Amino acid sequence: MQGGDILSFINVRDKVVQIKIVYYGPGRCGKTTNLEYINRTYKKQIVSEMVSLKTHGDRTLFFDFLPFDMGKIKGYDIKIQLYTVPGQVKYNATRKLVLRGVDGIVFVADAMEKQREKNIYSLNQLHENLQSYNESIFKIPLVMQYNKIDLKEHGIPILPISVLQKDLNSRLKVPFFEASAITGYNVAATLKKIIFSSVISIQKKLL
Repeated sequence: MQGGDILSFINVRDKVVQIKIVYYGPGRCGKTTNLEYINRTYKKQIVSEMVSLKTHGDRTLFFDFLPFDMGKIKGYDIKIQLYTVPGQVKYNATRKLVLRGVDGIVFVADAMEKQREKNIYSLNQLHENLQSYNESIFKIPLVMQYNKIDLKEHGIPILPISVLQKDLNSRLKVPFFEASAITGYNVAATLKKIIFSSVISIQKKLL
Protein backbone atom coordinates (compact mmCIF):
# COMPACT_ATOMS: atom_id res chain seq x y z
CA MET A 1 0.00 0.00 0.00
CA GLN A 2 1.92 2.97 -1.20
CA GLY A 3 1.15 6.49 -0.18
CA GLY A 4 -1.74 5.37 2.00
CA ASP A 5 -3.73 3.97 -0.93
CA ILE A 6 -5.97 1.56 0.94
CA LEU A 7 -8.14 0.67 -2.04
CA SER A 8 -5.51 -1.38 -3.87
CA PHE A 9 -6.61 -4.67 -2.32
CA ILE A 10 -10.39 -4.22 -2.65
CA ASN A 11 -12.15 -5.92 -5.56
CA VAL A 12 -15.43 -4.01 -5.79
CA ARG A 13 -16.95 -6.19 -8.52
CA ASP A 14 -16.43 -9.49 -6.67
CA LYS A 15 -16.83 -7.89 -3.21
CA VAL A 16 -13.54 -9.31 -1.97
CA VAL A 17 -10.92 -7.76 0.30
CA GLN A 18 -7.50 -9.26 -0.40
CA ILE A 19 -5.10 -9.30 2.52
CA LYS A 20 -1.43 -9.90 1.80
CA ILE A 21 0.56 -11.62 4.54
CA VAL A 22 4.30 -12.14 4.15
CA TYR A 23 6.45 -14.61 6.09
CA TYR A 24 9.84 -12.91 6.53
CA GLY A 25 13.06 -14.02 8.22
CA PRO A 26 16.62 -15.25 7.72
CA GLY A 27 17.60 -18.08 5.37
CA ARG A 28 16.43 -21.59 6.36
CA CYS A 29 14.46 -20.31 9.37
CA GLY A 30 11.29 -22.19 8.38
CA LYS A 31 9.25 -19.72 6.30
CA THR A 32 8.67 -22.20 3.48
CA THR A 33 8.02 -25.02 5.97
CA ASN A 34 5.26 -22.88 7.55
CA LEU A 35 3.54 -22.38 4.21
CA GLU A 36 3.95 -26.01 3.19
CA TYR A 37 2.37 -27.12 6.48
CA ILE A 38 -0.55 -24.69 6.02
CA ASN A 39 -0.97 -25.82 2.41
CA ARG A 40 -1.11 -29.50 3.46
CA THR A 41 -3.29 -29.05 6.54
CA TYR A 42 -5.93 -26.65 5.23
CA LYS A 43 -6.46 -27.96 1.70
CA LYS A 44 -10.17 -27.09 1.70
CA GLN A 45 -9.49 -23.42 2.33
CA ILE A 46 -6.86 -23.01 -0.34
CA VAL A 47 -8.23 -21.57 -3.55
CA SER A 48 -5.16 -21.56 -5.76
CA GLU A 49 -2.15 -23.70 -6.51
CA MET A 50 0.95 -23.04 -4.43
CA VAL A 51 3.25 -21.17 -6.81
CA SER A 52 7.00 -21.49 -6.35
CA LEU A 53 9.26 -18.96 -8.07
CA LYS A 54 12.84 -20.15 -8.06
CA THR A 55 15.66 -17.62 -7.84
CA HIS A 56 18.97 -19.41 -8.42
CA GLY A 57 18.57 -22.00 -5.69
CA ASP A 58 16.25 -19.93 -3.49
CA ARG A 59 12.54 -19.45 -3.89
CA THR A 60 9.46 -17.37 -3.22
CA LEU A 61 6.21 -19.22 -2.46
CA PHE A 62 2.67 -17.92 -2.52
CA PHE A 63 -0.93 -19.08 -2.57
CA ASP A 64 -4.45 -17.77 -1.83
CA PHE A 65 -6.12 -18.87 1.36
CA LEU A 66 -9.68 -18.44 2.65
CA PRO A 67 -9.55 -17.84 6.40
CA PHE A 68 -11.74 -19.69 8.85
CA ASP A 69 -14.66 -18.01 10.58
CA MET A 70 -13.50 -14.45 9.99
CA GLY A 71 -16.84 -13.22 8.69
CA LYS A 72 -16.74 -10.24 6.33
CA ILE A 73 -15.34 -6.72 6.28
CA LYS A 74 -18.08 -4.20 5.46
CA GLY A 75 -19.97 -6.90 3.52
CA TYR A 76 -16.86 -7.97 1.59
CA ASP A 77 -15.48 -11.52 1.68
CA ILE A 78 -11.91 -11.92 2.88
CA LYS A 79 -9.21 -13.61 0.85
CA ILE A 80 -5.71 -14.03 2.25
CA GLN A 81 -2.61 -14.15 0.07
CA LEU A 82 0.27 -15.89 1.85
CA TYR A 83 3.83 -15.22 0.66
CA THR A 84 7.33 -16.14 1.70
CA VAL A 85 10.44 -14.20 0.79
CA PRO A 86 13.72 -15.79 -0.37
CA GLY A 87 15.94 -16.41 2.64
CA GLN A 88 19.37 -15.56 1.32
CA VAL A 89 20.75 -12.09 1.91
CA LYS A 90 21.77 -11.61 -1.73
CA TYR A 91 18.10 -11.66 -2.83
CA ASN A 92 17.10 -8.52 -0.94
CA ALA A 93 15.66 -6.89 -4.09
CA THR A 94 13.20 -9.78 -4.37
CA ARG A 95 12.39 -9.61 -0.66
CA LYS A 96 11.67 -5.91 -0.98
CA LEU A 97 9.40 -6.54 -3.99
CA VAL A 98 7.41 -9.22 -2.14
CA LEU A 99 6.76 -6.72 0.69
CA ARG A 100 5.05 -4.28 -1.67
CA GLY A 101 1.45 -3.80 -0.56
CA VAL A 102 1.88 -6.02 2.49
CA ASP A 103 -0.89 -5.93 5.13
CA GLY A 104 0.63 -8.18 7.80
CA ILE A 105 3.96 -9.88 8.51
CA VAL A 106 5.05 -13.01 10.34
CA PHE A 107 8.70 -12.70 11.29
CA VAL A 108 10.08 -16.23 11.54
CA ALA A 109 13.15 -16.27 13.78
CA ASP A 110 15.45 -19.28 13.91
CA ALA A 111 15.74 -20.30 17.57
CA MET A 112 19.11 -22.04 17.10
CA GLU A 113 21.89 -20.32 19.04
CA LYS A 114 24.15 -20.09 15.99
CA GLN A 115 21.51 -18.06 14.09
CA ARG A 116 21.22 -15.26 16.63
CA GLU A 117 23.03 -12.61 14.55
CA LYS A 118 21.16 -13.57 11.37
CA ASN A 119 17.80 -13.05 13.09
CA ILE A 120 18.79 -9.55 14.23
CA TYR A 121 20.19 -8.66 10.80
CA SER A 122 17.05 -9.90 9.05
CA LEU A 123 14.72 -7.92 11.34
CA ASN A 124 16.75 -4.73 10.73
CA GLN A 125 16.56 -5.37 7.00
CA LEU A 126 12.78 -5.82 7.22
CA HIS A 127 12.58 -2.45 9.00
CA GLU A 128 14.57 -0.78 6.19
CA ASN A 129 12.64 -2.50 3.39
CA LEU A 130 9.31 -1.38 4.87
CA GLN A 131 10.60 2.20 5.16
CA SER A 132 11.21 2.20 1.39
CA TYR A 133 7.38 1.86 1.04
CA ASN A 134 6.69 4.47 3.73
CA GLU A 135 5.54 1.72 6.07
CA SER A 136 6.63 1.44 9.70
CA ILE A 137 7.56 -1.84 11.35
CA PHE A 138 6.04 -0.33 14.52
CA LYS A 139 2.62 0.21 12.90
CA ILE A 140 2.12 -2.72 10.55
CA PRO A 141 0.46 -5.87 11.97
CA LEU A 142 3.33 -8.16 12.96
CA VAL A 143 3.67 -11.49 14.77
CA MET A 144 6.93 -13.08 15.92
CA GLN A 145 7.40 -16.81 15.53
CA TYR A 146 10.36 -18.42 17.32
CA ASN A 147 10.75 -21.52 15.18
CA LYS A 148 12.65 -24.81 15.63
CA ILE A 149 12.19 -25.06 19.39
CA ASP A 150 11.73 -28.83 18.87
CA LEU A 151 15.48 -29.09 18.14
CA LYS A 152 16.16 -28.74 21.86
CA GLU A 153 15.02 -32.37 22.23
CA HIS A 154 17.77 -33.37 19.79
CA GLY A 155 20.51 -31.71 21.85
CA ILE A 156 20.90 -28.70 19.54
CA PRO A 157 21.61 -25.45 21.47
CA ILE A 158 18.50 -23.24 21.38
CA LEU A 159 18.23 -19.58 22.44
CA PRO A 160 16.04 -19.03 25.52
CA ILE A 161 12.78 -17.20 24.77
CA SER A 162 13.97 -14.37 27.03
CA VAL A 163 16.98 -13.82 24.73
CA LEU A 164 14.87 -13.96 21.56
CA GLN A 165 12.43 -11.49 23.09
CA LYS A 166 15.25 -9.14 24.11
CA ASP A 167 16.93 -9.34 20.69
CA LEU A 168 13.84 -9.05 18.51
CA ASN A 169 10.78 -7.94 20.43
CA SER A 170 11.85 -5.62 23.28
CA ARG A 171 10.84 -2.50 21.33
CA LEU A 172 8.18 -3.91 19.02
CA LYS A 173 6.22 -5.71 21.77
CA VAL A 174 4.18 -7.73 19.27
CA PRO A 175 2.52 -11.12 19.90
CA PHE A 176 4.92 -14.07 19.75
CA PHE A 177 4.75 -17.84 19.51
CA GLU A 178 7.24 -20.60 20.14
CA ALA A 179 6.82 -22.96 17.22
CA SER A 180 7.96 -25.90 15.18
CA ALA A 181 7.04 -25.56 11.52
CA ILE A 182 8.18 -29.15 10.90
CA THR A 183 5.75 -30.66 13.44
CA GLY A 184 3.12 -27.93 12.97
CA TYR A 185 3.31 -26.77 16.60
CA ASN A 186 1.78 -23.25 16.77
CA VAL A 187 1.84 -22.82 12.97
CA ALA A 188 -1.96 -22.40 12.87
CA ALA A 189 -1.92 -20.20 16.00
CA THR A 190 0.63 -17.88 14.34
CA LEU A 191 -1.42 -17.72 11.14
CA LYS A 192 -4.72 -17.04 12.93
CA LYS A 193 -3.14 -14.25 14.99
CA ILE A 194 -1.67 -12.41 12.00
CA ILE A 195 -4.91 -12.77 10.00
CA PHE A 196 -6.90 -11.39 12.94
CA SER A 197 -4.48 -8.46 13.47
CA SER A 198 -4.46 -7.64 9.74
CA VAL A 199 -8.26 -7.73 9.47
CA ILE A 200 -8.62 -5.41 12.48
CA SER A 201 -6.05 -3.02 10.98
CA ILE A 202 -7.86 -2.93 7.62
CA GLN A 203 -11.25 -2.42 9.25
CA LYS A 204 -9.86 0.66 11.03
CA LYS A 205 -8.55 2.05 7.74
CA LEU A 206 -11.97 1.57 6.11
CA LEU A 207 -13.91 3.41 8.82
